Amino acid sequence: MVVTAAAGTGIGSAVARRCLDEGARVVLSDSHRRRLGEAQEDLAAAYPGRVWSVPCDVTDEADVQALVGAATVHCGRIDVMVNNAGLGGTRPVTEMTDDEWRRVLDVTLTGTFRCTRAALRQMIAQGGGGAVVNNASVLGWRAQAGQAHYAAAKAGVMAFTRCAAMDVAGHGIRVNAVAPSLATHPFLAKVIAEQELAGLALREAFGRAAQPWEVATVVAFLASDYASYLTGEVISVSSQHP
Repeated sequence: MVVTAAAGTGIGSAVARRCLDEGARVVLSDSHRRRLGEAQEDLAAAYPGRVWSVPCDVTDEADVQALVGAATVHCGRIDVMVNNAGLGGTRPVTEMTDDEWRRVLDVTLTGTFRCTRAALRQMIAQGGGGAVVNNASVLGWRAQAGQAHYAAAKAGVMAFTRCAAMDVAGHGIRVNAVAPSLATHPFLAKVIAEQELAGLALREAFGRAAQPWEVATVVAFLASDYASYLTGEVISVSSQHP
């Protein structure tokens, strides 16, 4: 399986670890080479012979093709693609620049498209079967000030997931998504003020943010044969949904 944006301490690395616990062979990917190397070293020590890493910028088609090609070589085939790469930011629409809008959509939505397309082509070439799991967000459903670019991208991921699922159902390939709300990790605390994080946590049913592993468990379910009859679905890992 391949997991994008898998370096660091967020959902991607939690997904990689959770699936390794289930016996998967995992190719980690991230645009941050140093953190990627550290993640690969850490996981390879715990799961020898089942972890590889390939740097990839999901906004670069050549990088995406190289990632899928290398993953196919390492694992023999690709059965699961987890598209976790995304870019956020806070900016009111009235102050948002074209470059800010374009950058968030290119990473979060178009990057998901590029990686999904490449993985699906490989899965079809293998004879079909497999699963794609995209990381969406409850912001694809609800409004939040300053998040127009990110929310638009995540709503796009949801719609893309549903349509892509129909395109490849005949090949026995499933395409689903998770929609987390607030999943706390150290990097998030660096980009969002503590007071704002506390306010967002109070909106959750349990009065707290999710832990990355709690989202990763749902991703692992969607990637597994336990979800064999689920496709085109977006599962909210939160009490927040339409």
